[in-house]
Amino acid sequence: MSEKSSSSGSDEDVDPESAQHVELGGVLSKWTNYIHGWQDRWVVLKNNTLSYYKSEDEREYGCRGSLCLRKAVITPHEFDECRIDISVNDSVWYLRAEDPEHRLQWIESIELHKAESGYGSETSLRRHGSMLSLTSAASALSATSTSSFKKGHRLREKLAEMETFRDILCRQVDTLQKYFDSCADVVSKDEFQRDRVEEDEEDFPTTARPEGEHNHNNNGSKEKLFSPASPKTMNGIDFKGEAITFKATTAGILSTLSHCIELMVKREDSWQKRVDKELEKRRRVEDAYKSAMNELKKKSHYGGPDYEEGPNSLINEDEFFDAVEAALDRQDKIEEQCQSEKVRIPRLTPVPPGDVYSSIGTHRFAAKVYRREVEENGIVLDPLKATHAVKGVTGHELCHYFWDTAVRMDWETTIENFNVVETLSDNAVIVYQTHKRVWPASQRDVLYLSAIRKILATNENDPDTWLVCNFSVDHDNALPTNRCVRAKINVAMICQTLVSPPEGDKEISRDNILCKITYVANVNPGGWAPATVLRAVAKREYPKFLKRFTSFVQEKTAGKPILF
Repeated sequence: MSEKSSSSGSDEDVDPESAQHVELGGVLSKWTNYIHGWQDRWVVLKNNTLSYYKSEDEREYGCRGSLCLRKAVITPHEFDECRIDISVNDSVWYLRAEDPEHRLQWIESIELHKAESGYGSETSLRRHGSMLSLTSAASALSATSTSSFKKGHRLREKLAEMETFRDILCRQVDTLQKYFDSCADVVSKDEFQRDRVEEDEEDFPTTARPEGEHNHNNNGSKEKLFSPASPKTMNGIDFKGEAITFKATTAGILSTLSHCIELMVKREDSWQKRVDKELEKRRRVEDAYKSAMNELKKKSHYGGPDYEEGPNSLINEDEFFDAVEAALDRQDKIEEQCQSEKVRIPRLTPVPPGDVYSSIGTHRFAAKVYRREVEENGIVLDPLKATHAVKGVTGHELCHYFWDTAVRMDWETTIENFNVVETLSDNAVIVYQTHKRVWPASQRDVLYLSAIRKILATNENDPDTWLVCNFSVDHDNALPTNRCVRAKINVAMICQTLVSPPEGDKEISRDNILCKITYVANVNPGGWAPATVLRAVAKREYPKFLKRFTSFVQEKTAGKPILF
């Protein structure tokens, strides 16, 4: 795991209060799908984005996926101390660290990047300011009000009248303002002339007064000899007429406002009902959202690691059973399609009615299966025994093809891959194989020693016995992994060949051969699969396995020399 500091932008653009972003990279196990399970991936945390690559060496080819952490929800798993679930909307990443300490380091780094993302942080709110919110709110209110007003025809007309009155009132205000300005100028000139007359009287008391100036009355007081300008003559403005018009305009505005108020009151009830209805819809949507978020927190997305076999699985037993049944049905259809594409070899001639082994030969694929229900610590360990009879093949041939790894994949359809870990002798090998996963069950692997033997009969009248035994062992080159659940097996296939004498001098043919098979198995599947599921699968799959294998051996040996 590596860490390094990184910053972008000039020094002037960087907020001194914000912390530096830290790039974090390392290997985490990522849940891919229910087939491949957990896979190691190189994960990088940088610039508020979590990206992953197949490996560190393949970073130059580009990431395989990324998540923006601005709206991400980080959930440490309740039971798995190494697991983190990161969800953004409907996308969920399931990640596992190598230990709880590394998980804590990743969680802290992700939370730091999330807190420093572009929106939602305190520094971001200071940077963007609140005017955007105020403008948005005003715009929304304006849009809502306009749309509501348009629904009332009379209200729209009254508003148009108010617009007209406003224009008239503005023009009248301008006219009156001009009149008041003219009045102010006249008063200023009158005071200036009065001051000059008083000064002249002091200097020349006997000088005749010009007409229209001041005169002393009998009480000794001065009267203004200049008559004030008439309102009608001042800049051509009729003040009285303008005042009457102004009064009428304001009265019209008040009347229109009264009509608007009356219309609004009448529509208030309907608007209130609509508002209550919208509020109720919003409440239901918010409740549904909260419920969905709570369910999302309780459960991961269907198909994730919480919906597979495990000690804390969220899938119940019935759902588990149905899912396994559906997966096995799909596998059967695929197998049938593959078989239909192959050239079928004609079946061998049935046993004549007089043959002593006819009762067995008529049940070519009717195996008898016996099981005893045994559980240990909640794990199903049901011992199984199956008996079967196959015509036309020998016990040696059946055991050979059952043991031979070269043809294993030709008849065993449940194996995903296998390899020989060690060859002990010509008739004993150690084999490691992984079985195909049947979701939601975990994938199983098996490491076992397989040996083939011939056991000679102690009585010359009894047939020889061929035996293949497979039992679990441990080996340093195939240690258990977290990807698969290691199953333990103890399996034996026991075969005896019975020969019916041919008629006359005819040679023994495959029509005279019958092989009795006894198959015993004691399997510990491990894991946490429900007992009902394991028993149902065993009951369904063991007869199919014997039928598939014996049919394969019959096809392989048809027309070939008999191998006793």
